[in-house]
Amino acid sequence: MAVLDFSDLKSTGHIIKYNNEPYQIIWSNFMRTAQRKPVIQAKLRNLMTGKVMEYSFKYGERIDEADVVKRKCQYLYADEEGAHFMNPETFETIMVPKALVEDQVKFLKEGTDTVIMFFEDKPIALDLPVKIDLKVTETSPGIKGDTATGGTKPATLETGHVVNVPLFIKKGDTVRVSTQTGNYVERASQ
Repeated sequence: MAVLDFSDLKSTGHIIKYNNEPYQIIWSNFMRTAQRKPVIQAKLRNLMTGKVMEYSFKYGERIDEADVVKRKCQYLYADEEGAHFMNPETFETIMVPKALVEDQVKFLKEGTDTVIMFFEDKPIALDLPVKIDLKVTETSPGIKGDTATGGTKPATLETGHVVNVPLFIKKGDTVRVSTQTGNYVERASQ
């Protein structure tokens, strides 16, 4: 296990081991006051629970880098237990518990290549792209002249996720959706 240098904590994205759990640094601020040791204030996201906490790292404190491994897998299906993926190299089936992925499964369709993060050989999280393209399977037709108001309407995507889209989007269109907010971003080029 690698030990991180104090200056490594200034950049976001590092995954550290804190209280024997993996945390990702999502925000940090370096502070130095007169006649005191420097401190880095940081916001950390627990990769197993998703909870965010604040912590101040003091100069000289030992910070271990978490042993997190990312593996590319193919999404198969989801059920009551969780989401099931296949490792394309070993053809092994990997089950990620429902509690860890229930907010992300709505963006996955069968056969989607997905990166799974493992901590101590246990799946802990999915590393989805920021935006994903999905096809609209159901939406009400737009009425000519409606686009002047800039309104929206609900649309059901191929994964079953419902998102508000502009009135000009029709059934069969492919839209780009943010995996962080779950909202419509733009119409994807076809």
